[in-house]
Amino acid sequence: MIIYAEVECKFYEGRSLKQKRSVIKRLIAKLRKDFNVSVTELAYHDLWQRTKLGIVTISNNKIHAEQMMQEVLKVIDTYPELERTITEVEYL
Repeated sequence: MIIYAEVECKFYEGRSLKQKRSVIKRLIAKLRKDFNVSVTELAYHDLWQRTKLGIVTISNNKIHAEQMMQEVLKVIDTYPELERTITEVEYL
């Protein structure tokens, strides 16, 4: 089972691309380390107020993959610097 999610987030407290990239870098490193998922920034590279992340997890068990993706989304929600606005999840 492959689960792919596109997650859009808004930054309210950041004032520069440098601050945004710092938060994104920390978030991506944490997700990769804690959940062993693939994560990358897909869009809005030049806007400091927004980002879109692509997240992929693969498992031989659908329930395990769904639980892992839900945990990943919960971790994103714990970051006070950003707000998750649009989340699209696909099952492949």
